[in-house]
Amino acid sequence: MERAPERAADNRADATTKEPADQGTSAESAGAALELLVHGVGGTTPQEMLDDPRTVRITGDDTAAVFRRADDVDAEDRPDDRQGQPVPEAYVWCNLTSGNSARALWLLLLPFMVVNLAHWMRPTTRDRDRTVRLYGLLVRLAGLTLTVLLVAAACEVALDLAAWQCAGTRACAEQHSWLGFLSPTVSDDGWWSHPGRRLALAALVPAALTGLLWYLSRRTWSAYESQQPMTRAPEPDEESGSTSLGRPGFWYGRRLVARLRAAHTAAGLLTVAAAVASAAARFDRGSGGPTLLDTLGWALDAALVACAAVVVWVVCRRGRSENRLDQELDEHLVRRLPLAALVLLALALVYAGWDRPGWTSAGRLPGDPTFGAIAFFQGLLVIILAVVAHLLHRAQPDPRAAMRGLGGPAVVMLACALGGVMSGGVAQRVADWLDGTGASIVGPPVLLTWQASVIPPLLVLLLLLCGWLAWRAWRLRRTELGKVEVDYVGEPRDTARTRRIATTRAMATLTDRAPLVVAVTSTATLLLGAGALVGALTTDETPSDAADGTYAFVHGAAQTAQALGSWLIGVGFILFVTWGRRAYKDASARRTIGILWDVGTFWPRAAHPFAPPCYAERAVPDLTWRMATWTRAGEGRRLVISGHSQGSVLAAAAAWQLTPTDRKRVALLTYGSPLERLYGRWFPAHFGPAALTSLHGEVDCWRNLYRLTDPIGGPVRLPGDPAVDCEALKDPLAYGRTPEHPLPAPILGHGEYQADPVFAEERERLLARLRPEGQDAGVPTQRPESPPEN
Repeated sequence: MERAPERAADNRADATTKEPADQGTSAESAGAALELLVHGVGGTTPQEMLDDPRTVRITGDDTAAVFRRADDVDAEDRPDDRQGQPVPEAYVWCNLTSGNSARALWLLLLPFMVVNLAHWMRPTTRDRDRTVRLYGLLVRLAGLTLTVLLVAAACEVALDLAAWQCAGTRACAEQHSWLGFLSPTVSDDGWWSHPGRRLALAALVPAALTGLLWYLSRRTWSAYESQQPMTRAPEPDEESGSTSLGRPGFWYGRRLVARLRAAHTAAGLLTVAAAVASAAARFDRGSGGPTLLDTLGWALDAALVACAAVVVWVVCRRGRSENRLDQELDEHLVRRLPLAALVLLALALVYAGWDRPGWTSAGRLPGDPTFGAIAFFQGLLVIILAVVAHLLHRAQPDPRAAMRGLGGPAVVMLACALGGVMSGGVAQRVADWLDGTGASIVGPPVLLTWQASVIPPLLVLLLLLCGWLAWRAWRLRRTELGKVEVDYVGEPRDTARTRRIATTRAMATLTDRAPLVVAVTSTATLLLGAGALVGALTTDETPSDAADGTYAFVHGAAQTAQALGSWLIGVGFILFVTWGRRAYKDASARRTIGILWDVGTFWPRAAHPFAPPCYAERAVPDLTWRMATWTRAGEGRRLVISGHSQGSVLAAAAAWQLTPTDRKRVALLTYGSPLERLYGRWFPAHFGPAALTSLHGEVDCWRNLYRLTDPIGGPVRLPGDPAVDCEALKDPLAYGRTPEHPLPAPILGHGEYQADPVFAEERERLLARLRPEGQDAGVPTQRPESPPEN
């Protein structure tokens, strides 16, 4: 157990100095081969990946590490024992996404994660740097609106519903005794019952939420994303124009994340300060109060506007710096901007808490203009972003790009919708909880009720779309019935078996319909959201009240939509909290949530600093260091990196980070890979045809395995000699009972690629291609097959 870390350290030292520590060791290590296994979504154990219960961690920590079989720890010193076979190693990274139970709370950050994905979905383009920068700027501004929306929703709950409405109403305050000291009637005009002091005390809740987001962003950066990539000098023949994933600073964006974290933290604190100060200033200007307070209110408003302008400037000023390691920090900005916002918040609390005789709380705080302005600005950003994305796509069309390059704007729209549903759902549920009698408080802003009312028609549209997709899948299933019979010609016919295989193939194609689903959902959300905004601002009434006096059908539909929308938001919010709570306690449920983060948090935090951390900023440098130190430790050393599912994406990203010389000594084996089917279509600027073609030409060899029954993996669609894609693997391996499969063979779908004999054959071909001259590559030496990695 102690020798493995020492050997890893020796290899690193040898690779750094490029001088062998011992001449004998160098000779023994020359020509050695390594097979580096990288698992996919959901993770696995090193024992399963290496097919051995005795494994040893040779480098890494409890979060991510490389393992070997116990018998292979010193395999480099015993080259004759391997008989030309590679040393298998397993890189286990599942704890980066589904480790401890606290990660279940990342569900609350889902809108931030979605808007961050949109940053990386821009279309492929060349020589359009200004347009590309504008695209990134618009996405960052959309992310800023989500932060303001979240904090505004917290202000609505704490300040408006609890401190202003419920505590100011005798019936509501008596029902909730914990609010009694804030109620003028229950506390007999106690000191805290003054409206401004109630608001100042309640403001601590959204301020604490902002501080928590700042702390989590800073802490997760240190834990996940602070690993610096391997520094190296560029080689003369090196080209990085095909994809930015090969640039030195791509997986290390410390400066941008720190700037965005400071700006978003300040934006959250300023939102709280504005909510508190605006209520007091409205009373001062309307009641003819003391001139001093009125003047202080105007001065505070001016300071808040000036600080908000600085926040917007910081978000707009600078994007990512990928051509170099961005290790510098804007210390003054990162520290002073949140501090200035915190000072303004403190001044706002003092200003609101000043004694104002005659000030009472009635109705609701002016929340409709705030939420309306956020919704309008988000819709405007989505429209402008769609125009920019269309211009980029038209400059260099990619027929495989999702939604003709409009995937990014559509995903931004979905992120805004998620933020609106989550914020509105919290406000609706808290209002229902506080208003037990049904008439004691006014309730949340009218716009939130309108937004809830558009959910039922949106769900009806999605149900119709799902029905159409099911009909298309059924028609495709009929076509697949004949293809299954052709694939298993000569087998005795089993109608049920054939239907089951054809159904699985047809269902697997639904993944390719995701762009259509996203397009319909985002477009309908934009139109319905615009209708809700117009209805709320023009009527200032709930949908049922606004439809009162119209046709009976219209009034009934409005009442039904409003009641059903509120009920759906409530059920969704309860399920959301329940799922998060279950995942906090249940490891299997937490693993399911981890799969969601495996896909959603691959990309660095470039648009929103409060998004869940990017695990690839730890995993890609890990793989790059391991691959580079191995290939450089001895002459003739070769490596096969074998990636399943999301592991294939990590393998490709790590290969791009190597020098061209190192890449030529690496072979790539991918299976169940979403590189083209998902990443190539949704992220064309980084995994489009040009990028994958470049990778194919730069590594020694690349083979890709896929099945027609796999809903995630697929072909990479690259020509070449040899071609990257093998023929689609048979699934199941046997149609009926055979001597090799006396029991019915299962339909494997996305898992257990190693169970197919083709997997071993392709791996052996790659290894034979990598063997130095003089080693026997003719007869494959059998080795135990690794079990499924997913």
